[in-house]
Amino acid sequence: MNHYPLWKYLLIAAVIFICGLYALPNIFGEDPAVQISPAYARDMKIDQALQETAEAELKNANISFIRVDRTPRQLLFRFKDTNTQLKASTVLKEALPKYVVAQNLASTTPDWLRALGAQAMYLGLDLRGGVHFLMQVDMETAIRQDEETYIGEMRTLFRENKLRYKGISRDVSGDGGILVSVADIEKRDQAKKLIEIEYDDLVITEINEGDEYRLHLAFTEKALIENRQKALEQNITTLRNRVNELGVSEPVIQRQGDERIVVQLPGVQDTARAKEILGATATLEFRLVADDDEKLGARSYKRRDGSPVMLKRRVIATGDQIVDAAATIDQRSGRPATVVRLDNKGAKRMLMITRKNVGKPMAVVFMEYHIKTKEVDGKPVTTRSKSEEVINVATIQEEFGKNFQVTGLTSSEANNLALLLRAGALKAPMEIIEERTIGPSLGQENINLGVLSIMLGFLAVMLFMWMRYKTFGMVANLALLMNVVILVALLSLLQATLTLPGMAGIVLTLGMAVDANVLIFEKIREEIANGNSPQNSIHVGYEKAFVTIFDANITTLIAALMLFGFGTGPIKGFAITLSLGIITSMFTAIMLSRGVINFLYGGKKLDKLSV
Repeated sequence: MNHYPLWKYLLIAAVIFICGLYALPNIFGEDPAVQISPAYARDMKIDQALQETAEAELKNANISFIRVDRTPRQLLFRFKDTNTQLKASTVLKEALPKYVVAQNLASTTPDWLRALGAQAMYLGLDLRGGVHFLMQVDMETAIRQDEETYIGEMRTLFRENKLRYKGISRDVSGDGGILVSVADIEKRDQAKKLIEIEYDDLVITEINEGDEYRLHLAFTEKALIENRQKALEQNITTLRNRVNELGVSEPVIQRQGDERIVVQLPGVQDTARAKEILGATATLEFRLVADDDEKLGARSYKRRDGSPVMLKRRVIATGDQIVDAAATIDQRSGRPATVVRLDNKGAKRMLMITRKNVGKPMAVVFMEYHIKTKEVDGKPVTTRSKSEEVINVATIQEEFGKNFQVTGLTSSEANNLALLLRAGALKAPMEIIEERTIGPSLGQENINLGVLSIMLGFLAVMLFMWMRYKTFGMVANLALLMNVVILVALLSLLQATLTLPGMAGIVLTLGMAVDANVLIFEKIREEIANGNSPQNSIHVGYEKAFVTIFDANITTLIAALMLFGFGTGPIKGFAITLSLGIITSMFTAIMLSRGVINFLYGGKKLDKLSV
């Protein structure tokens, strides 16, 4: 009685070994570091020359570093303390003004553990330090851009159906919308029918003013809600892609309400640089280059080299219609190029325009919105600026739609353009309305206090279990220790973000895990008191307590899943830790502790139990 087969012991040993291995990175900590990355959408390299330049600047400033790590995306200098990190950051910013220089915290996990895929848990802002931004999306601009898109599409629609009109423009006098002006009632009726067939998300109102006949078009309430939702989702996706492409680790980017986005960058200590990353919102436009006889209604733009180019005002496609992009080699010329894929709406328009303009040049315009906040007379003042740059002009070789190539680029330009297009365009500009910075020292203090609370709770529970249940109590303490190891390993494998509420979940898990053993041991003591044999008491104790333990844990797991489903931020972190803790405690309190008890007492003739 009370024997485990060999495979169960091997399973328990394998789980403990693997989880111990993947929990190990959390004990190594992090180094204060300075991260150097290419500025967004610029032709810059992270190479040996840049590394040598940065090292020389640090050497001239008498600043020593532990080591430097270089990848194609970033250069990372590690330092012994935050004071040295701060000095190095200042020096490198002045020396490399065209690069993104940001303070960060770099993991010290050994390479052999990294090769196994073992990484430390992500730490939230309250533990690691970093910056928090609350960003307001300009929904009016998003709706205005949708109206401008519809205006361009309607002009094309009317031309294709040979319907003459006086004008199509946005209604700037009232609550927005689109005004279509025609010469007579018959043309207005024709225009109305075309719009009704093509667009089912517009409310059409007829207006008569003297000899002009107009249609006022406005989005339905449902369409407005959907457009705002799409703008918010697209901005979230674009911000996430942009931060990821820049190499900022473990970003948290999520919606808050209907018009706001929360951005958290753990480990980033440089608020000004973080603002530069997020505040310079970008978008793209594809336009035709104007011929000499079309320059009257065209607009002048600047190329990267400063030379002017005249572009037509009509936009062919925008960045929000791009699905994917990648750098490649043009099979015809053997030169670098960027392959672009549009969505169905953008592809349809691109096909129509390029079919009529084969042999003519098309330009890619990069527009950037900069939002800066500075103090004036002790009060924060926000200013906005906009920069426009033609990053590429290429000749349309043949008609194309969903997939096409942008040529005339160097290898690095092709890669950078693909990066920009993959990151996408913001649907609407955003403004930072709230910011918070948590220093690494405060984060470390939170970690120290959190770990102290876990250790004190763990020691108190261990002492109680030993005094109450003797040898069986020490077995429960071993199971409790393994429960913490397995829980930390799972959090690390899942790359979950640990916050202070998550630490509270670990403390709660300690109590819940040992509670299962309390139920088992009390049942064993009850069986012994009833005159049952020690071996049979162990068997009955584990068997009968299992149902109670299972029911209690399932009900708690349901509550934790509800917290995860409906909660946000710290509540989710608490729910994740609690849910995983329930699962691990079931394994350690029942299977692992019984395995140890079976190993100690199984098959032996016992007169009494140390319980």
